Amino acid sequence: MPSPSDAGAAPEYRPATAAETVNPYSSSRAGFYALGLLTVVYSFNFIDRQLLAILQESIKSDLGLSDSQLGLLTGFAFAVFYVTAGIPIARWADRSNRRNIVALAVFLWSFMTAISGLAQNYGQLLLARIGVGVGEAGGSPPSHSIISDIFPAEKRATAIGFYSTGVNIGILFGFLLGGWLNEFFGWRVAFMVVGVPGLLLAVLVRTTLAEPIRGMAERRQVSDEEVPFRNILSLLWSRHSFRHMALGAALNAFAGYSISSWTASFMIRSHDMSTGELGTWLALIMGLGGAIGVFFGAFIADKLAPRDKRWYMWLPAIVGVFSVPFAASVYLVDNPYSALTLAVVPGLLHNVYLGNTIATTHGLVGLRMRAISSAILFLILNIIGLGAGPWTIGLLSDYLAPSLGNDSLRQAMLYVIPPIMLWSSCHFYLASRTLRQDLEAAPD
Repeated sequence: MPSPSDAGAAPEYRPATAAETVNPYSSSRAGFYALGLLTVVYSFNFIDRQLLAILQESIKSDLGLSDSQLGLLTGFAFAVFYVTAGIPIARWADRSNRRNIVALAVFLWSFMTAISGLAQNYGQLLLARIGVGVGEAGGSPPSHSIISDIFPAEKRATAIGFYSTGVNIGILFGFLLGGWLNEFFGWRVAFMVVGVPGLLLAVLVRTTLAEPIRGMAERRQVSDEEVPFRNILSLLWSRHSFRHMALGAALNAFAGYSISSWTASFMIRSHDMSTGELGTWLALIMGLGGAIGVFFGAFIADKLAPRDKRWYMWLPAIVGVFSVPFAASVYLVDNPYSALTLAVVPGLLHNVYLGNTIATTHGLVGLRMRAISSAILFLILNIIGLGAGPWTIGLLSDYLAPSLGNDSLRQAMLYVIPPIMLWSSCHFYLASRTLRQDLEAAPD
């Protein structure tokens, strides 16, 4: 395997062609339009993904499923295809038109969401969700790369933090629309109503979003030579800050996906709430609150970073520790509104890490390595977080069910989520210890 120094060798530059000198993002308005449109795309990504969480109690009853099957459906089965497809798609994005890839991805995952409402058994629904996972794999890595070519390094975490609010905007509308659509029309209609608008969004992306010039934000030209995947992987693995940062992000996602996948079921089983009322609460807590947290987490880190780059890792470490007692208390109180009020703090702070982590990963690699570096980060994050998180909670809930009944899910979440959040914070702190040296050693 080539050494990290091979991956970091300066590329040979070539003169710019006439086409390359025409900058589609010469105005800030064009850049903000691109960022806004990609954020809408990411929101649709999570609306389609999150919808299943508020519908799963109805689906469980209708199709006769276990918690383990639900955990597999929302977790590992989705994640394994999401990350498997993510690497080759990101490779494609690092050498091809990223706008077209994003448009195709939106079309595919929206179509597969819509036909999820036609599933007659677990196998059909599983295949539809796998299709959603493959489609969504083409969304974020190309979008991250586009954003990093539009916005300079000192504003990049804020820009990616804004983009990352799409997670929480998607959760907001997924819970809100899913909860009320399910209550009035059923889970099948909910899938179809949410999936169809994404087909129109794909057309909008294809016709109105411009492909940026690679290296535009750094005012550098980029070689056409493709960096081998193993060189990029070797480069990232050689950076101790990346190892700890990726594991911290993965563990944070483990807790986050467990919460977003199972909180609705927990509140319905332990507190007997309706999907409409509950969907509204969770939309505000995880959606609106989470969007505020992820944006201002990145914005504050960008403001503090000129003093010390380690703030990109210190901030998620601090807020993670602060969230732990609130996260535990959610499962210890008996009143549903007390539980939801306590959930506001982790809901606000949980995704603070996201913009900082993606922007820092791009700072560690070269210009033609950004989409693939995002895909590698998301592979680690989603196999551990999305894959193992919801499934682990489902397995433990089924194991505890004979003795605890409906409270098995409450106890499973209490035993797993707070310790995982604390463990995540430890790795963000460890990442900060070598971050400055690793950023200085980044290749061109």
